[in-house]
Formats: sequence, C-alpha cells, structure tokens
Amino acid sequence: MTESVDQLIVLPACDEPLEIVRQEATFVVVNKPTRLLTVPGRHPLNRDSVIARLRETWPDLHAVHRLDFDTSGLVVVPLERRSLSHLSRQFQARTVKKTYTAVVEGLVVEDQGRMEWAMEPDREHRPCSRLSASGKPALTEYRVLSRDTERGTSRLALHPITGRSHQLRLHCKALGHPILGCEFYAPPSVVARADRLLLHANRLSFDHPETGERLTFEVDVPF
Repeated sequence: MTESVDQLIVLPACDEPLEIVRQEATFVVVNKPTRLLTVPGRHPLNRDSVIARLRETWPDLHAVHRLDFDTSGLVVVPLERRSLSHLSRQFQARTVKKTYTAVVEGLVVEDQGRMEWAMEPDREHRPCSRLSASGKPALTEYRVLSRDTERGTSRLALHPITGRSHQLRLHCKALGHPILGCEFYAPPSVVARADRLLLHANRLSFDHPETGERLTFEVDVPF
C-alpha cells in the first residue's frame, strides 16, 4: 500500500553547507553533511538534498549512489549521461571502494574481521532492514582503529563489499556493537551517547569516467 503524503515524515531542515571536494567536467565529488538527504524525499517539504542543491548549478544531473540521511561523507555525482553510465557500471562491478569510520558501543575484541549476514527489508518497521537467511548476501569488512577503554567504545574502519540499505548499521548491531547515535538499531542508551549518527564515509575510490585514472578522495572525520 502506498503511503499518502500526510503519512510521510517531514525531516528537519539542514543548515550545513554542501562542500565541493572536486569538480570536473563530467562529475563532482561532495562531502555531505549529516541529516541531509542525497536525493529529494517523497514529501514536498523534503526536497532539500545533495541532488537538489547541485541541480541549481547542473540541472540535468542524476545520483549514482546514496548515503543515508544521517550518514555524512563523500558522494560522487555524475554530471552527464556518459559519466553516469560509466560510474554505474563501476558500482555494479564493485570496483568503487568506500571506507567509512564509525564509533561503536563496546570494545571490539578482534582487531579485524568480516561481517557476513544476509539482509532483507523489514516491511513491518520501515525503513529498517533485518537479518534473514533468505535475504540478499551482505558483506562488510572491518578494522579496529582504536579502543577507548574509559568510554567503552571502539573506532572502526568499515569497508562494505556489498551495498545493502543500512548494511553498516545492521552489521555492527549484529556484531554486538551498535553505532553510537543510531536511532534505528541501537538501544536508547547508545543513541543518547552522541548527538548524531557516528558514521562517516571518509574515503572513496573510483576510475575517472574519461581517462580511466584511479582516483581516491579522503576527507576528515568530523567526530
């Protein structure tokens, strides 16, 4: 059943600017702030987004990938059809490499590992996902960057091999270490430990749509 407009949530306005990390003729790389949509939402009042802001300069651009509303970090946006097609093929072939930084509850024991749990949409609790043996395969590699014994938290580098909705949030929860500030998958005590979701896409690598040169972009983690 399709939701009516009055059933949709109106998101709070985002006053933070959109940082342009690299601008070229065929694509632009931006650093998205937290609590900004990547693409316009379904509610008319949820139009503010990465794509809507960029369309003020480039009216015909389209998204090739997304970050969650609460997740901040790097997004590449193609500016014309050939680069859209080229980048889409890279995402499909999983040659685009993304690294996220997260702060999670608890001290993760292993210095590195793999989180491999199939997932599917949780239709009774939209927009959440859930683990399911009959779901789509999902794989995340992780590495511990540091452990804070006083606060009882760990800082992780997360490398998603697949790109399922809410994959990093759900995998960290399944590992027993939910991300601080995660309103969907963390208990209230863990949500309250941060004023935002502590998940940031800080590194992005892909092939230049025209030259084929391997490009890597990296931004600071704001927490």
